[in-house]
Parts: sequence; structure tokens; C-alpha cells
Amino acid sequence: MIPIGDRALAWVEKYLNQVRPSIVVEPDDGWRFLTKEGTQMIADHLSSLVKRYVEAANTIKTGACHLFRHTMATLMLEGGADVRYIQQMLGHSRLETTEVYTHVSIRTLKAVHSATHPAHLQRTPTGPEVTPSQSAAQSVDETNHHEDDQRKELLLSLVAEAAEEESSLAASHFAS
Repeated sequence: MIPIGDRALAWVEKYLNQVRPSIVVEPDDGWRFLTKEGTQMIADHLSSLVKRYVEAANTIKTGACHLFRHTMATLMLEGGADVRYIQQMLGHSRLETTEVYTHVSIRTLKAVHSATHPAHLQRTPTGPEVTPSQSAAQSVDETNHHEDDQRKELLLSLVAEAAEEESSLAASHFAS
């Protein structure tokens, strides 16, 4: 079972009805997603395409398919999803693999708390009040110092996740 939203389903349906019929190579093996040459799209091909599109977008982010998995998981956690549901959605066998996403959300939670909580309105001993937004800016600066460590932790987690997926694929391929 693959969780998918209505918007994504609409795009898949459009692809299946309008694009796929014009690129499929006969005999049609029934693969849902095809390369522009009409052959089976494999994971490496998709990752290569996504990586090129991410680079062409000229964002500060790098990566390929895992970048979107990470973004989806982080945004869902920030939106209130339980980490156990994210674990299932990502197919992680261990909760620890998923927990790296909670660190990113906790960082955001701290910044929001600092920016909005009334207790963060501070008075400095020699100057005017420090507003919550100034306090939040200081908090964000402090948080940025920790981002390198968090990026390293995330990278290690993504490597572990990729290894877990490869191991699972190899096991399923060996079993068939």
C-alpha cells in the first residue's frame, strides 16, 4: 500500500492517459513508469533525474529522492503527525532511523516558542526590552551553530536508511 494524495493521483492519471501511451515500446511489459525512451524506469534513473532537477533549480539543497522523503517527513512532523506514522510511511523497521526527523522539528519548535511565548519577553539590565522576535533571532543564530552537527547526523541517518532499503531490496530480490 502506498499513501498518495489526490493531487499526486491526478498527475499520475494524467501521465497514464496522456504521456505513457505515446512513449511505450511494444510489447508493453506493463511497467507503470517509463523512461522517455519507453523502457522500464529503474530507481537509479529516477534518482539521477531528480538530482539533475534539484541542481537545475539552483536551491541551497542538494540530493535526490531522499531529499523529498526527508522534506515530507519533516513537514508532516511539524504539521502534527505522530513519528510512528512517519516511520510506517517511510518503511523504517526501527524507530531510531525515523527519529532524526524529530530533531529538525524540535529545532523549529524551539524557534517558534522563542518567537511567540510571552515568557521570552526579556529585559536587559542596561537597555530596553528585548522583543520576542529579537530573542527568536538570537535563538536562530544559536541554532545555526548546531546545524552542521545536525546535518552530519541527518546524513548518517540517510545513509543508514539507504543501506536499509538496499538490504531490503536485495533480500526481496534474492527471495524471488
